Amino acid sequence: MSEHDHKHNHSEAGHTHDVSNLSGKKIFWVTVLNAIITIAEIVGGILSGSLALLSDAVHNLSDTVAIGLSYVANRIAQKPKDAKKTFGYQRAEILAAFINATVLLVLSTVLIVEAIKRWQSPESINGTLMIIVASIGLVANFVSVFLLEKDSHENLNIKSSYLHLLGDTVSSVGVLVGGVAIMLWGVVWIDPLITLLISLYIIKETWHVIRKTVDILMQSSAPLDYEAIKTGIEKMDKVKNIHHVHSWMTNEKTIYFEAHVDMEDMQLSEAEKVNEKIEDYLKENHGISHVTLQAEVDRCSDKKMFKI
Repeated sequence: MSEHDHKHNHSEAGHTHDVSNLSGKKIFWVTVLNAIITIAEIVGGILSGSLALLSDAVHNLSDTVAIGLSYVANRIAQKPKDAKKTFGYQRAEILAAFINATVLLVLSTVLIVEAIKRWQSPESINGTLMIIVASIGLVANFVSVFLLEKDSHENLNIKSSYLHLLGDTVSSVGVLVGGVAIMLWGVVWIDPLITLLISLYIIKETWHVIRKTVDILMQSSAPLDYEAIKTGIEKMDKVKNIHHVHSWMTNEKTIYFEAHVDMEDMQLSEAEKVNEKIEDYLKENHGISHVTLQAEVDRCSDKKMFKI
């Protein structure tokens, strides 16, 4: 017998923080700002000979694509469930986050290699031009980060784009400082050093997003306290055992949970009440969005929590 929650709200009311109201106008201006920065830094990097500026330009170019992809994925994720996608389209955002983070990881690795080469063979750099272009990039990046900061806390997809922008903001500060050092003291080796530090920082921040998106896409178990769940449910009246538990996530907020519940022999109407009590417990105490329970009476010989 499979009991679904018909009496409780399955409309995912707890998901209002999935930035479904992400502003198209906000995304448009962030994209425009990043396009301006990219063009300015490519020209400035070539004219000044600064690898740090060119690395910043590459990051900003990837930002423009990443933000556009995030916006499209966000809109796809809001499509209602249908016969082809009974779980909905929420994983479009997880795919976008994974793609964005992976691209940024690859670009950062390439820049580390280029920084090492530049360190071994230093080139003359125009520090004044570096400062001017980096200042433009810093202001534009700061505005972009401000526009997406709020949404990034509640959505892994937007967070991946926000990390792009945050990395470039930090990068612009580094390039600006490097330009000052080159102009005042002629220390050209600081340019590849800044590139290296920026790239390592971005790799560190990006790795978390990649790891989490891979877990979701591979349907890894949701991060729940399973022992507490087992103890809490098995304390309930008329419940003998909970076993064959499965859990997964469609995005970073939506948790699915299914299990077999061994109950005392009773009428169907009584079993439904026990199921409702378990569902309420899981939602209120463990933040689980969707619950599917199979009630049974001594049916499974294997009573382990997780079936092998």
